[in-house]
Amino acid sequence: MNRRFLVGALVCTVAAGAFAALRGGDAPISAPQAIVAEPSEAPAVAVNRADEASAKAADTRHATRNSDVTPEQKQAADDLPAGAKPVDNSGACPPEMVQVSGEYCTEVRETCKEWLDDPKLPYARCKVFEKSECVGKRVSMNYCIDRYEYTKPGEELPLNHQSFVTGSKICKAQGKRLCAEQEWNFACEGEEMRPYPYGWERKAVCNQDRDDLYEMKKGHQVLKDHREKSGERDECVSPFGVYNLAGNLDEPTLREGATHNYPFRTALKGGWWMAARNRCRPATTAHDDHYEDIQLGVRCCSDVPGSQGGPNG
Repeated sequence: MNRRFLVGALVCTVAAGAFAALRGGDAPISAPQAIVAEPSEAPAVAVNRADEASAKAADTRHATRNSDVTPEQKQAADDLPAGAKPVDNSGACPPEMVQVSGEYCTEVRETCKEWLDDPKLPYARCKVFEKSECVGKRVSMNYCIDRYEYTKPGEELPLNHQSFVTGSKICKAQGKRLCAEQEWNFACEGEEMRPYPYGWERKAVCNQDRDDLYEMKKGHQVLKDHREKSGERDECVSPFGVYNLAGNLDEPTLREGATHNYPFRTALKGGWWMAARNRCRPATTAHDDHYEDIQLGVRCCSDVPGSQGGPNG
């Protein structure tokens, strides 16, 4: 069956503001936001959202991992792929982090012009987007973000089975914090508002679109461990030079306006788990701050010295 469908002017408005659940799949959208059920991952739903910021380039892994960087990873950091901006942090960020600075759009309109799946399906994927349109306001952002997902010293795979709570502790121990959702968004899409970190056309360059999500263990269906090494896919990189923002592990972030909403402050971003969420703007928001599973990891942000701090306070 031919899975490519041409759709004219099917517009997806990614609105800034708090939605309940997974915001932003590639599902057909008839209003500024689309809400659909998210399969199997707890009572999560998907919606379109827009409000975050993120990253530029550095050449290490994490604060606790400076001595763990392999020659291959160092080379990948030095030789940024096409579309990634080499950034001179000038000491503003630790060497394992990237400085993200620019004008972030709070509300983005994305229009799919060619589909990979039937757009009538709830989790249809868009193959090619039109150039995005900023229909909100531009806000200045300046912060640091980890170039890779957090990996414990001596380990090869990024740490998993984390939650908003445990991830916050890991970041705090390094003098960092969890990223705000807006920061994560911006690090992924850049000022061009790319739907995918690598551009406007969906490509098989990230750890995503898995068909074999589950396996049986002790009579129960559980998620498979599909983690890959940080930086292993050198084309899965954002305009700022941040890796694995689409695919690999889910990453907990602080939802916009949810600083004091314990225990529902978390927005999960990225990950291999759900094809409709392998983009920059979508997020799952139905899980509480203690939710953890095999597909959840950690990525940290920090303030640039002299800046006003994170967008959510």
